[in-house]
Amino acid sequence: MKIDRRNFLSLGAGATAGLAFSPLPWKLMDDSSIWTQNWPWAPVPTDGEASYVDTVCSLCSGGCGITIRKIGDRVVKAEKKDSDNANSGICILGLSSPQLLYSPSRIKTPLKKVEDKWVKISVKQAVAEIAEKLKGLRKDKLSHTLACISGSSAGTVPALFERFLTAYGSPNFITVPSVKDIYKLVFSLTCGASCIPAFDIANSDFVVSFGTGLLDGWGNPAAAFKAHSILKDNKKQLIQIEPRLSNTAAKADKWLPIIPGTEGVLALGMANVIIGKQLYFNKNVLFDSVTEGFEEFKALVEKDYSLEAVSNITGIKQEDITALAEDFMKAQSPVALFGRGEGSTPGSLHEMMAVNFLNALAGNFNKTGGVYLLSEPDYINWTHPVLDDAAYYNINAKRLDGAGEGKYFLAKHLLNRLPEVVNSSKTSPINFLFVTDSNPFYTMADTKLVEEAFKKIPFIVSFSSYMDETASMADIILPNHFFLERYQDIVTTCGLKPAVGLSKPVVNPIFNTIHSGDAIISIAKALGGTIAESFPWDNYETCLQETLEAKKDVMDKELFWIDESGVSNAFADSSGKFEFINDKTRQTKPYIFVDAQGEKKKYPLTLIRFDSMRIASGYTANSPFMTKTVADTVIKENDIFIEINPKTAAEYNLAERSKALLTTPKGKAQVRVHLYEGIMPGIISMPSGLGHTGYDSYLTGKGININELIGQIEDPASGFDAAWGIRAVLARV
Repeated sequence: MKIDRRNFLSLGAGATAGLAFSPLPWKLMDDSSIWTQNWPWAPVPTDGEASYVDTVCSLCSGGCGITIRKIGDRVVKAEKKDSDNANSGICILGLSSPQLLYSPSRIKTPLKKVEDKWVKISVKQAVAEIAEKLKGLRKDKLSHTLACISGSSAGTVPALFERFLTAYGSPNFITVPSVKDIYKLVFSLTCGASCIPAFDIANSDFVVSFGTGLLDGWGNPAAAFKAHSILKDNKKQLIQIEPRLSNTAAKADKWLPIIPGTEGVLALGMANVIIGKQLYFNKNVLFDSVTEGFEEFKALVEKDYSLEAVSNITGIKQEDITALAEDFMKAQSPVALFGRGEGSTPGSLHEMMAVNFLNALAGNFNKTGGVYLLSEPDYINWTHPVLDDAAYYNINAKRLDGAGEGKYFLAKHLLNRLPEVVNSSKTSPINFLFVTDSNPFYTMADTKLVEEAFKKIPFIVSFSSYMDETASMADIILPNHFFLERYQDIVTTCGLKPAVGLSKPVVNPIFNTIHSGDAIISIAKALGGTIAESFPWDNYETCLQETLEAKKDVMDKELFWIDESGVSNAFADSSGKFEFINDKTRQTKPYIFVDAQGEKKKYPLTLIRFDSMRIASGYTANSPFMTKTVADTVIKENDIFIEINPKTAAEYNLAERSKALLTTPKGKAQVRVHLYEGIMPGIISMPSGLGHTGYDSYLTGKGININELIGQIEDPASGFDAAWGIRAVLARV
């Protein structure tokens, strides 16, 4: 077999992808290895009989069923739950959970900041001080200046925080956005229902991925790897479209390098081919009876997205665009995926819509091998919170992020708008902020802008288990139990059926921490009146038991309740059809695609981020074990590497491991160079998840947080941050 340069690249990067989930590196995770690393705090368990406890991991959005091995009362290993359930699996982050549980960087007791120093306080004192400040705001008729940033809107804990804000009199419950928010908007606009798509990759015969990191942490990582394996075993095709040869691209049947930010343009170019050749009729779809606005959409793509124009914009040859469109429509069960990397950023609405139009042209909704449109599990049936006059007075105030009205009428939450709203006011419109299950100071783009905003907020309460970047800016920290120490419902919509998992404690709380559900209930009761009335439960566990009562037997046995009626009421709006263009989409001025920030003449290069299974880039940061698995072409000691094509590097007189100064319109950073032929010329890439200033000595100061270098770009259609990169320039140091 001849191995040319292309095959070599696929083999090399593909081997990396395979290695990430092969048994070899997990030898590091066996019992003896876990406790014999050179970290002085790593305890060695005594010999004894092993016991096993099943629970659900909540370290990422996957919500995997896992099994914890214990010796006595000590956790020694996390592994995949032995089950055929599609939600069972484990990734490197889940495997690291024992180390995260016993980490010395955990916050061990409630803390209060006094003259820029942390002072230990009791849970009772923390709750009392928080309640006293909140009473003062209500007395001054400023209840609407309370805000909450939550990592999610799904499950009982986020619901309790949102309920608290409603009873208190504030509309400003705001969640951290992800690609799921754009999914919901796309299907709400085109299918008449706010739903989550489930891509049946395992049963598809032709998958076209527009930058989706199937093997780079997307969705439920373990389930994505399994689906990809089934796809390959069945000799079906995966086409990966992105500017960089990621692990997913390396394991694909074909990689199409594309100029970043033009993925939506390519999708519309493919639609032009499909419509022009009337390939959609091959699917026996009578478009006049099942679609709305098709003729208007047809005229648009014929006018603005010719093969020549699309090829010039995307950098992909006309014949490749034609072949891709034809192969997609020839397949029996094709599916098009959208969302970059692991899907932690929303992206552009029109880009997502453009890719989804391919699924519509294939007519593959709610079909095997296609796209299932699922409703999120609806199981929290609490009575409405009790509102007094103070709550009624302010609950209908305008949201601080502007979501739900005016040009932002489509969105429910717009966290990315908050920094500018705060910074543009003489005094902060937020007087009191809760931050739960999120680290926005680290994960949001334009870090300096975010820092400026957080410094203006008079009082911040964090519920973080770790001294992360946002927690370090708080005034009081009420540390949450680690997930292995608490009960909690975990909503997962990564499979073909939505599910609710039950995370169970496998050990008693190690430190003086408090479940964030108990914390918000305690604060409500301390405020008294109708706020306390709105929280009738004695504690969080009671609340959870009552909420899941009808599903208790199933969840106790299987860990998951599967919503068998999960297919949504899509196409149930007034037209009952898939709507390519309608009155709402016309208001969003289709099709505007977001360009990179910065003047091209001054910043001739383009910086993009990439996601890696070995680097956690969300609320949970890397464990020391995870950082140990990161290649020394990504991070070496404290130096971060950028990937750059050798041709581009030569233009700047840069060699392998050269030091360089990377400058963008938002900041500067000293980096090292890694020559990589798997990235397009003129593009440089940097990983997400490094450059922490919080946590511990194993993570702090390693590399650069790419969010310090990338600014926010407001999507004109949705209001979300749609920035996918930024223009940049390099100089040899």
